[in-house]
Amino acid sequence: MASKTRSKKSARARKRPAPPRRPKRRVPESLRLRHISPSITCNDVEKSIAWYRDVLGFTVGERWEENGRLLGIQMKAGVCDLMLNQDDFAKGRDRKKGEAMRLWFSTTQDLDDLVARVKAHGATLDHELRTLDWGDRAFALTDPDGIKLTVIEA
Repeated sequence: MASKTRSKKSARARKRPAPPRRPKRRVPESLRLRHISPSITCNDVEKSIAWYRDVLGFTVGERWEENGRLLGIQMKAGVCDLMLNQDDFAKGRDRKKGEAMRLWFSTTQDLDDLVARVKAHGATLDHELRTLDWGDRAFALTDPDGIKLTVIEA
């Protein structure tokens, strides 16, 4: 009897389909990132820290100082980092920031609650929370240095 059981098992094992094969990777391979950390040069880094912390809810990470002067800071939101750096104004005090750029923040948080937080801290929305053409909900605002931000539901 034992031999019959073994032969049934091996017959079943042979009938299982082979696992699907992964497609062959391109050569050279494409870049596969797991994280990206944009860095923003700020006119007033302390003001920007407060804005990202209080208005959007980022937390403060590492600080970079030199001779007691704050040069930059890591702001954290979930697994994402945003670096804020103090402008040294070597390229002039009137240098425009944020032109031709928009940062998209994706979150699973309740956007109605997040919009209420943003407004409670006095920030103005560039566009109110709305459903985009492809069905996701999002709102937009601008940071103190003119960086355009869109917050979208994940």
